[in-house]
Amino acid sequence: MVDSNPSTDAKMALPQLDDIAYTEEQLLHWYRQMRLIRRVEEQAAKAYMQKKILGFCHLYIGMEAVAVGAEAALRPDDYVVAAYREHGQAMARGVSARAVMAELFGKSTGVNKGIGGSMHMGSAEHNFFGGYGIVGGHVPLAVGAAFAAKYRGEDKVALVYFGDGAAQQGAFYEALELAQLWSLPVVFLCENNFYAMGTSLERQSYLTDMSRRGDGVGMRRWQFRGFDVVDVYRNMMAAVEHARSGQGPVIVEAVTYRYRGHSMSDPAKYRKEGELDEFKAKDCIDSAHERLMSEFGVSAEALEAIRKEINAEAKDAYDFAESSPAADASRLYDFTYVPTEA
Repeated sequence: MVDSNPSTDAKMALPQLDDIAYTEEQLLHWYRQMRLIRRVEEQAAKAYMQKKILGFCHLYIGMEAVAVGAEAALRPDDYVVAAYREHGQAMARGVSARAVMAELFGKSTGVNKGIGGSMHMGSAEHNFFGGYGIVGGHVPLAVGAAFAAKYRGEDKVALVYFGDGAAQQGAFYEALELAQLWSLPVVFLCENNFYAMGTSLERQSYLTDMSRRGDGVGMRRWQFRGFDVVDVYRNMMAAVEHARSGQGPVIVEAVTYRYRGHSMSDPAKYRKEGELDEFKAKDCIDSAHERLMSEFGVSAEALEAIRKEINAEAKDAYDFAESSPAADASRLYDFTYVPTEA
C-alpha cells in the first residue's frame, strides 16, 4: 500500500529520479537475475515438499525486483545485512545458484557449508551478512557496519533489508536513532509485503508507510513501489548516493508482495479473495519483459531463449545440490566461536 498523504517537508520530498539512466545491458542482466531467483525458489518449494529441504524455508517469490534493483545501486565493497528471507538477496548480491541451493539442502558445498540452511546465509566474499532469524535484531548490525566504514574513512554504504513486522521492534528504533545521531552511511530498506507472518499491516500499525518511522529522528525518507526493477533501481540509487555523500542515513520503503505464505508451512489463508491475482498482474518479471521489448526492441524469441537458459541453470543448481555430500557435522561449531590461543 502507498501512503496517500506523504510528507510535504522539503527535506522529505521525493528525489529526482528520471535522470537516473539505465541501459539495455543492465536491464537484461536484471531480467536474468530475477528469473533465476524465481526459478530457484520454485525448485526450493518443490524440494521442501519432497523433504529434501528441512527446517524453515521462507521464499522470495514475487519480491525479486526489490533485491535486484537494490543490489544494482550498490558497489561490491558495500555492506549488506539481511533477515531470514534472504535467498534472493544473496543471489542478487552474487552468490551462485549452486551455493544457495546446496545450502538449502544442507550440503557441504553450500555457501555456509550446509550448516546455516535457509535462514542463515552469509558470504564474506560478497560482503553479504545474513540472514538472521530474530525479527529486527539484525538492523543494528548494519548500523555497526556503517559506523565502522565512517570511522575508518571508507567510501562505503551499509544496506539493511527488513520487513514491515521488523519495523515494530525496539532494536529497530534504536538503530534509527544512532544512525541519525552519528550521521552514518546506512540505507534502511523496508520490504513491505503487507504481512508480518499472517498479520496484515493495517492490524499491526497505525502508519502504513514504514518510511515514516524516520520522521521521529529527522531522517531522510520516502516510499516507492517495488514492482518494477527500474523503479527500485532509481529509488535505491538516490538513497545510496545520499548516504554515501555524507549527508546521513536514509530510510525507504518498497511496497512489494510475496506470492507464497510467510514460510513453506504457511498456507496463507488470511489473504482477501482476489488479492494474490491483483498483485500477480504487476509481476516484476513481466514488467521487465515488457520494458525490454518496448524500450529496446528485444525480441520475444531472445527473451524466450533467456528463459530456457535460466531454467537450465536452476536445474543444474538443483542437481548439484542433490548430488553434493552432506554437511560435515564435525564442523558445526567452527563458525560459532573465534579461535583463541592457549
